Amino acid sequence: MNVAIIGSGSWATALAKIIMHNVPDINWHIRRQEVIDEFVEIRRNPNHLEWAYFDVSRIHFSADINAVIEESDLIVLAIPSPYIKQSLNEITVDMSQKFVISAVKGMIPDENLLVTEYMHQYFHIPKENLGVIAGPCHAEEIALERLSYLTVGCKDIVKAREWSKLFDTPYVRTTPSNDVEGLEYASVMKNIYAIAAGICKSLHYGDNFLAVLLTNAMHEMIRFAKAKSDIPRDITDSGYLGDVLVTAYSNFSRNRQFGQMIGMGYSVKAAQTEMEMVAEGYYGTKAIWLANQHTHVELPIVEAVYQILYNRKSAKNIIKELTKRFN
Repeated sequence: MNVAIIGSGSWATALAKIIMHNVPDINWHIRRQEVIDEFVEIRRNPNHLEWAYFDVSRIHFSADINAVIEESDLIVLAIPSPYIKQSLNEITVDMSQKFVISAVKGMIPDENLLVTEYMHQYFHIPKENLGVIAGPCHAEEIALERLSYLTVGCKDIVKAREWSKLFDTPYVRTTPSNDVEGLEYASVMKNIYAIAAGICKSLHYGDNFLAVLLTNAMHEMIRFAKAKSDIPRDITDSGYLGDVLVTAYSNFSRNRQFGQMIGMGYSVKAAQTEMEMVAEGYYGTKAIWLANQHTHVELPIVEAVYQILYNRKSAKNIIKELTKRFN
């Protein structure tokens, strides 16, 4: 099976490192030819995870996304959610017979769809040929080969088990799952909760309150996931709770960092400019908030973050009101 990576960021780079443990070579789409040229010359991604070196003789790079897709059977999408629609719009080849795994930690902008939903609707890929990767897995730690755990989801559990082997390495352990929607929504919502945690940190709330915040966050996630896809799931599994915890607590978390800056009084634009990285929770907040206008689930933390980011409400006042909702 020919495997392709679509994306050039830190997460795409970490996934390429993992997959190359288990296949002889990979196809890799990177949009800019100058990045490819430098990557080949220095044997690492010039912009991300500079300590992760590659055997570039085993990588077939291309700036042409259609050429990469045509030459591949399984495509791993690892593009930040704000840019994924732009990249997918460049695809002109038939993808209906391809297998696609989304490693995107967000939803399709303006469509308010999960990535797997979008691929099914617009590229006619059967749902049983679509998958998702989730779990507590910072790209930086994977690149450093620190032990990490991934959950690989597909409605066809046999495929989930098979695809799990692709990501299994001495430092990455994998678990198959059939809960595609739950894992995708968890991957979006955990970034929102990390922003909330960062805001609270800057407002001098302590670890005791953060524990209460994240406990309530998990209740929100359970309610929303059940409303969207009522199948059996254990929300305490690492693909749900584990991902929330690492994103909310870790110093590697760009969403937590973004939240801290908002809590310090930065505007959204100023925080994004200074970080020079994509905090996907900013976009995920709006996506989940809009999705909930149809499901009407009680999501006070999502609502609070939305009011702070999009309606420019006082973080101090909004969080103070939020504390009254918790037990």
